[in-house]
Amino acid sequence: MKSAVRKSVSTAALTRIVCLIAVLATVGLLPWLSRRDPALTVLRARSAEQEATEEALSAIREDLGLDAGPLSLLGSWAADLLRGDFGTSWVSGTDVLPSVVAGLQVSLGLMGAALGVAVVLAAALVAPVLVRGRGSAGAFAAMLAAVPEFLLATVALLVCGVWLGWLPTAGWAGPEYLVLPALALGVPAGGLLGRLAADALPAVLDERWVELWRGAGVSRARVAGAALRRVLPPLVPQFGMVAVGLTGGAVAVEMVFAVPGIGRTALGAAKSQDLPLLQGSVLALLLLGLVAGAVAVAVRRRLLGPALRDAGLTLPPVRPVRAHPSIPLTLAAVLGLTIGWGLLRDPYTVNTAARLAAPSWAHPLGTDALGRDVLARLGHGAAATVGTAAAICALSLLVALALGFLPGVATGAADIANALPPVIVGILVAAATGPGTGGAALAVALISWPALSAHAAALVQEVRASAFLTAQRAMGATPLWILTRHVLPSVAGPVARHAILRLPGIALALASLGFLGLGAQPPTPEWGLLLDESRAYVERAPWAALAPAVALALLAGLAVSGAASVQGRRVKRPAPVDRPAPVEQKETSVAV
Repeated sequence: MKSAVRKSVSTAALTRIVCLIAVLATVGLLPWLSRRDPALTVLRARSAEQEATEEALSAIREDLGLDAGPLSLLGSWAADLLRGDFGTSWVSGTDVLPSVVAGLQVSLGLMGAALGVAVVLAAALVAPVLVRGRGSAGAFAAMLAAVPEFLLATVALLVCGVWLGWLPTAGWAGPEYLVLPALALGVPAGGLLGRLAADALPAVLDERWVELWRGAGVSRARVAGAALRRVLPPLVPQFGMVAVGLTGGAVAVEMVFAVPGIGRTALGAAKSQDLPLLQGSVLALLLLGLVAGAVAVAVRRRLLGPALRDAGLTLPPVRPVRAHPSIPLTLAAVLGLTIGWGLLRDPYTVNTAARLAAPSWAHPLGTDALGRDVLARLGHGAAATVGTAAAICALSLLVALALGFLPGVATGAADIANALPPVIVGILVAAATGPGTGGAALAVALISWPALSAHAAALVQEVRASAFLTAQRAMGATPLWILTRHVLPSVAGPVARHAILRLPGIALALASLGFLGLGAQPPTPEWGLLLDESRAYVERAPWAALAPAVALALLAGLAVSGAASVQGRRVKRPAPVDRPAPVEQKETSVAV
């Protein structure tokens, strides 16, 4: 067991190093991937008015060492980095390290506040499950997780900052500047964490020890604390990933509130092709992801204790969370009718005389700034948004289940992938393929699997360390029998539900890339692009922004409640216990 653990740790470390080198090399090659002259981009960033003469471009190439080629630039940057020198900004001429440290400090402060909001909201969502002793379909939590951060940020800015004047709307000069960005980031994250915890609690509360403790007069608070400790180990990696995502993935919120965080710094450096600053920002995000991953692993091992090492874990029984069929049917009917009605209308007709028109019979969801029908654009954008997100979600699930049995590779690669904000990956992909729906889908697919992979790896490790699996081996069960009858059923169900819960989040990631100009391009009626186009006039015509936001929330509720309804309609009687294969049966080569 110890040798296997050491081998997994060394594999994870090697995977981290390889992925780290690959990411930094890709960042360093960004100007050449974009097939644009780096000297011209730097000249435009330094002085937009200066004429791009050959003499001026040659001077910049000589000053930056661009004539030596990308490999030479990477080598010199790596050599300086080993001496603790992050380099000098190509645009401002200042040292990179102070800018990176300042941006990271701001983002860490924002992450701490947002994580506090997320934990409070998650506790509020979990409390009813602890009180009632049973779960729900989680549609409300899924809807919270599907709220677009940048739309929530815009609404909070208008309501609390502009209309009521309670809080500042931009900048970073004190604790009061934390409140609105933290709420915008913390509410969706809290919905996700609360749903994951609430999904795992009912099975634990059905265990025998809970009944014995209550019969012995143990307080409700102590039972609830023990139950939470029981369900937290597989979820600890998710908390770490959420923390990292709140730090580097808050670019859209930082843009709305003009927060000088590390994500906004990286985005600005990428747009101006300021390679030293971009490399320093990405390196800081990667190091943060590695530290968060290491802390999550340590906390999880501490919670599990010696049972993980001694293969003495007892896994909670699988308990489907039932949902009344009327819930998904109602959500599906509303969403389907809305999309179907929109498909019957023209999404591209421009009517400036009817711009920003309120909802009416002629335009049931109003019109946008060009007078185009919002209902039509919502309906025609459903296929691209929902279809792309579903394909990415299915691919991520397959990758996660495969990597769950390679915990070393999964942990190392997931730490690097999770530390990269979708915006940075979107920039790298867009540099090679150009902005568009395909490039945005590829960017999101490259980073959407770590959370599912970490969940799968944690569950696989706990199943392998469980006492009943040891008994199965002692009874002569083959590895293939154990894999197909015990390990996969114990892992695939929870991870699939987790994947369904992340479907709206994937759609939101696509929307955020469209919001920043890296995804679908106008006049495509994609939901994320609709949110971006309506943000500028959300105060005058809120219906244009609410339509895609409510559609995303309905999609989240439908996905989770639908899965719970199907799961709850399985045969209610206990399934017969599988008998292990005879000892004489030939062993297979499947490793478990």
